[in-house]
Amino acid sequence: MEISERQQQLAKCLQQCARGEHAGLKRLYNLTSANLFSVALRILNDRQLAEDCLQQVFLNIWHHAERYDSSKAQASTWLNTITRNQALDLLRRNKHSRLHDGDEALNDQADESPDQEQQVTLWQQSKQLHQCLEQIPENQRRCLEMAYFEGLTHQSLAERIDTSLGTVKTWIRRGLARLQTCMNSI
Repeated sequence: MEISERQQQLAKCLQQCARGEHAGLKRLYNLTSANLFSVALRILNDRQLAEDCLQQVFLNIWHHAERYDSSKAQASTWLNTITRNQALDLLRRNKHSRLHDGDEALNDQADESPDQEQQVTLWQQSKQLHQCLEQIPENQRRCLEMAYFEGLTHQSLAERIDTSLGTVKTWIRRGLARLQTCMNSI
């Protein structure tokens, strides 16, 4: 799989962060903050919460940059996943705090987190999804990843990869169809 120049820049910044180099974090922020903010804003639908989320995302990146493994995911995918997870956590916490006034209400709250069996099932499905993604042609997989993890529209995707809008739509449609067929066959 060919790694774009942007992905190489992001991976280099993450390596610098892992070594404690502040310049790497600053460069990473300049390269990704707008996109990561839009991911958070789309999930949270609140500008202030999205700003708080972005701040927490970069703290997490700074503290955990050594966990990034370029053999498992592209840098932008890893960053978008951190942002998405942080936004969802913040959304859950914020929704929960609006529903309950005090600690007493927490005692009555049912634990809705997945049990061990459900966690294993989710992990297996995630593993199957990654296996299926590997079977999709690269152009289709890349479009699906950018649309899902980076939240790009078809038009934005077409502009980024310098391909016609119709081609991008076709790749996404075919990629989703192949992904669904593969997941249903497992």
